[in-house]
Amino acid sequence: MDVVIAISTIVAILGVAVIFGADVLAAVVLRPAYAGVDERTLVQSVGRGHHFGDRRLPVAGIAGVACTGLAAVLAFIGAMPAAGSSASGALLLLVVWLVLFMRIAKPVNVRLSAAALADEVPADARALQDRWESIITLRATLQGGAVLLLCLVLVCL
Repeated sequence: MDVVIAISTIVAILGVAVIFGADVLAAVVLRPAYAGVDERTLVQSVGRGHHFGDRRLPVAGIAGVACTGLAAVLAFIGAMPAAGSSASGALLLLVVWLVLFMRIAKPVNVRLSAAALADEVPADARALQDRWESIITLRATLQGGAVLLLCLVLVCL
């Protein structure tokens, strides 16, 4: 059982780490970079980035969440409460991240992606980006916490 939990946890870490890395990049590098460009450049850069990210990143995100949940269940079944609790904590952080993403970031992604592909600049482009950025540090923190808790699962095995 330990090996199955470890494999599930490792796959979870890899999936979550992809999203964590993307969120950290956005918070640390892209946010200040976008602050210094005009609205047309902002919409084209951000919108096209979201266009591809929203199509390609869910594979890693879904794998991370699913394997985190699997690790939690298997750890509790295998009578490893510390590992199960760590994985459950990671899963809780990922669910909070997902709620924030779906309610705040995803609608912005959709609007800016559509605008970029239509070669339009919405009048509220900067406000949309500000809304998206308002939770990026929190999103990165939640993902980082999930990675840490998943690493603790491995320590507990």
